[in-house]
Amino acid sequence: MFFYQLKNELWKLFGKKRTYIGFSMLLLAQLIIILMLRFYPPAHRGLTHSIEASGFFGAQYISMLTIATIMAFVLAYTLLPLYVALVGGDLVSKEYEDGTLRMILSRPVSRVRLLFLKWLAGVVFSFVLVVSLAAGGLIFSGLMFPITGGSFTQFPDDPTNIGIFPFQEGLQRFLLAHAFMVLKAVTIMSLAFMFSCFNMKPAAAAILALSIILIDRILMEIPFFHDLKEYFLGHYLNAWQTFYFQHLWYWHLVESAAMLCAFSLTFLIIGLAVFQVRDIKS
Repeated sequence: MFFYQLKNELWKLFGKKRTYIGFSMLLLAQLIIILMLRFYPPAHRGLTHSIEASGFFGAQYISMLTIATIMAFVLAYTLLPLYVALVGGDLVSKEYEDGTLRMILSRPVSRVRLLFLKWLAGVVFSFVLVVSLAAGGLIFSGLMFPITGGSFTQFPDDPTNIGIFPFQEGLQRFLLAHAFMVLKAVTIMSLAFMFSCFNMKPAAAAILALSIILIDRILMEIPFFHDLKEYFLGHYLNAWQTFYFQHLWYWHLVESAAMLCAFSLTFLIIGLAVFQVRDIKS
């Protein structure tokens, strides 16, 4: 019965047209980036110069993995949080706004179970969205650039920090980074889901979640607060990029995974507690 109810929640979520806005916009953004890097000469020259300025042969590292990684860094900080927050903010608030929540709660299913099923549906959406980000990046870049070339990563916040990997290791790092990125997507979705359990509009829940993420990011980027980085959520949300470091920080990855799971569980519990005492009838 549990999996049957989860299937119903997934059908409800993926049956909405607006659910696919995130997928379509991610793919569109990837396609635009690919075309500009391939056919806009200044962009192509700039990428080649960045690689050669680091002491490597440009033609060897302008490859599928390099381009897909560039897109991952851009989209993981912009569109990915936006669309997981929109879906997370929709999960409960939209039911209340549409007037279907009271009917659902009239069935012999506890509120905790109902919300947990909705949260699991959001987790599935977050996973599928990250998979589409990884698959779209590899497919589009593979159509326009050499497939078996090496992977070159230059971090935007520190141009002197680069990661160079042969194809096999670079592909492994790329897949592991996106697997870890699922935790980032689930955490942001859970934050929006928590606000969705309050008495507010879906858009307000998503905006509140995104505002918290952005404020956290702004504070973390201020140089005078760098010694407090362990207290910022963004420090753990961005741990996926550690897979592109030349030398992996295993302890940071384990710590970040545990913290993100703890944050997600905390957001879920707060949402459940608030919704449990909420008066739906009025």
